[in-house]
Parts: sequence; structure tokens; C-alpha cells
Amino acid sequence: MKPAPQTPVTVLTGYLGAGKTTLLNRILTESHGSRYAVIVNEFGEVGIDNDLVVDTDEEIFEMNNGCICCTVRGDLIRIIEGLMRRRDRFDAILIETTGLADPAPVAQTFFVDDDVRAKTRLDSIVTVVDARHLLGEIEKAHEAQEQLAFADTILLNKIDLVSQEELERVVKRIRRINPTASLHETRRCDIALYKVLGRGAFDLDRILEAEPDFLEGFHEHEHDDHVGSFALVSREPLDPGKFMPWLNTIVQQFGTDMLRMKGIVAFDGDPQRFVVQGVHMLLEGDHQRPWKPGEERRSRLVFIGRNLPREVIEEGFLACRIPVTEDAG
Repeated sequence: MKPAPQTPVTVLTGYLGAGKTTLLNRILTESHGSRYAVIVNEFGEVGIDNDLVVDTDEEIFEMNNGCICCTVRGDLIRIIEGLMRRRDRFDAILIETTGLADPAPVAQTFFVDDDVRAKTRLDSIVTVVDARHLLGEIEKAHEAQEQLAFADTILLNKIDLVSQEELERVVKRIRRINPTASLHETRRCDIALYKVLGRGAFDLDRILEAEPDFLEGFHEHEHDDHVGSFALVSREPLDPGKFMPWLNTIVQQFGTDMLRMKGIVAFDGDPQRFVVQGVHMLLEGDHQRPWKPGEERRSRLVFIGRNLPREVIEEGFLACRIPVTEDAG
């Protein structure tokens, strides 16, 4: 019997807040005729990203018990092996890594594990870059450099937030790290998907030129000890009149150290979920969709940053709650 064709895998990577989930949502909502299994990995104790992915018929697997390139790579292999037992349900696999992931160990998985290598094919590593913040982060975060170095497709995103002169400096810095990858300038990751998917763009020979020991054993990846994450959860509704001013204050006070903030908020009397996202001093929020019948209306915020004062932030967050009182009877 002819062996089954290998399932293509696209890895979506990029530093915190660059726009990976925005790109993933574009892929899942645009008409392209392909079905995807999606693996979402995030850095933190409470999963948020899975709920930021649009409602879809695709199968989505969440890994939030560690960084995909470190302790949970075994989980990645197990998920892929499980997917391969029902490969008739999808055409390709998408992996969205945490913003703190080094893509090298993820890519390595598709070459050093015999079963995964036989059944899947690493099609492309797509790196999303935040044009506004890259130059400020790249010297502090080696992950940002690794993500660029391993990319075969780069989306230089948020170009509307920088001047032409700033954009040229960012492009020049990217090209110093990776002179060969396809580079596309985007706003909100708006790009024709044929430029991202199914390109067969991953070039093992190029990686081996840069890292001759790429296939020799497992790569070690150490995170910056100063970067941490914490989650805030409330099952009581929040007061929008208190929450938004408090959040703006947090951004003003700690924005330079706040690499990423994202959350889903249940406002008092609001029938819709409110999504907030922040990167450094930039903050945006909007309604996402109505709460579903039977869905627990709880607020969840995740902060990722350098030495953020959890107690101070948590105290302000809890002060935004509206206590739920039971009717006397």
C-alpha cells in the first residue's frame, strides 16, 4: 500500500503581542476550502488564547501548562500522534506558539521523532513581528531573535503605528538577522493566505547552515528569569466605570514592563463578552460576542511582563468588582 501523504504543519510564532492570534483568526474565517486542526500554546496558568480564537468548526487543542518548546514538547508529540489517528477530519495542522517560544525545538520535533516525521511535514514557520515594539525588545529578548532567524515567512505587522523612517529601520534590523525569508508588511495581519499557507517554504538546509547541530539532540531553552506571568480571575461582574480607568492607570504606570496583557471581561449588566488586549503602552478593547446560554460569566486577565507587582495590580482589579447580593427572602 502507498503510504498516506504527510500532513503539512504551519507554525505561527512571534514575540508577545505581535498579532499571532489575529493571523490565526484570519486563517480560520477566510474562505480557502481547507480544514485545520489547531494547537494553541500559551505562557501562563490560565488559558485565554483559546477563547480569543473565533468560533469555528475546527478542532482546537490548548496547551497552557508550559511553554511548547520546553517541558510540554512531549505533549505536542502526543497531540500530533492523536491527530494522526483521525487525519481524515482535517487537511493541515496549525500551531500557534506562545510569544516566549524558541521555534528551534518546535521545528526539531518534526525531524527527530520518527513517527511524527513519517506522518507530518513542516511546511512553514511564519513569524509575526510588531513593527512598533520590535527594536525595543529585540536586544532584551533572545526569543525574538530566534523567531526571526527560523522564519521562512515574516509578517511585519502594525505598520500603521510607525513612520516610514521607523519602518525602514525595523526592516534593516530584520534583514540583519534573516536576509532570505519572505517579508510582508501588514496591518492587523491582513494578507492573502496563499502567501502564508501551503508554500512548502521550510528549508532544512538553510537551518543546518546556521545551526549544524540542529538535528543533534534536544535544544535547551531558558526563559528570562525576570519575565513572569500571572492571572486574575473574578466570578463577580466588574464595574466598567471603575475597570477602564483602573486599566488605563495600570498601563500608564507599568506599561514599559508589561510585555503583554489580554483578557475577557464580564461587565455588570452587559450581555456581551468584552475583550481587552495590551502591549506595553498600547491598549485596546471591544465587545467580542454575546455570552452563550449556560456559559460561566467570569472575568480573566493575564499579565506577562518583567517584574510586574502582582499584589498592586490584583488589589486594583478586585476593587472593580460588584458584589453579588442575594435577595432577602
